[in-house]
Amino acid sequence: QVQLVESGGGLVQAGGSLRLSCAASGRPFSWYAMGWFRQVPGKEREFVAVISWNERGSTYYGDSVKGRFTISRDNARNTVYLEMNALKPEDTAVYYCAASLETIPTMTAQYAYWGQGTQVTVSS
Repeated sequence: QVQLVESGGGLVQAGGSLRLSCAASGRPFSWYAMGWFRQVPGKEREFVAVISWNERGSTYYGDSVKGRFTISRDNARNTVYLEMNALKPEDTAVYYCAASLETIPTMTAQYAYWGQGTQVTVSS
């Protein structure tokens, strides 16, 4: 099994930056594509970003965050990061990290393991 724990969420002003971390334990971290999703009450869980399991570290981003967010991973530390820049109030959500055996998964159903989430609140 894979256990995922997010951290780094909090309060930030619009235009600011925040860096989320997701620490993984259990099965070898490098075997999984790692993704970030976010969700607000009453809305569907939204794809944010994913980084592949292979050595090339291919990435893909949701349209709403392209150019502002950057996903990265450190396999030696079993950790995936989400650097969020130029934050907007509409970025406010609970952010979840997840692990998948697929290469570049963008749908929730493609992920086998999920963290508990970390709250990000962007003020005006």
